[in-house]
Amino acid sequence: METVGIAKAKTLLSRLVARLEGGELDEVVITRAGHPVAKLVPVAVATGKRIGVAKGIFEVPDDSYTPHNADIECMFNGK
Repeated sequence: METVGIAKAKTLLSRLVARLEGGELDEVVITRAGHPVAKLVPVAVATGKRIGVAKGIFEVPDDSYTPHNADIECMFNGK
């Protein structure tokens, strides 16, 4: 982790991003007046998963789905 003031981050943004992409840094905390205000992380870290890896593997049911178990329906509806 690296901590950078907002003015310096503005000047070094492309370098900081390159270091994140290259794996040299795992995150950059940006501060204003010494207080953290933002964090830069690589996209894979931000999402927690790779984008699009399950495309086409799962079938999403349509909106006409009706529950088959009354107990489960009550739990989901808070009854």
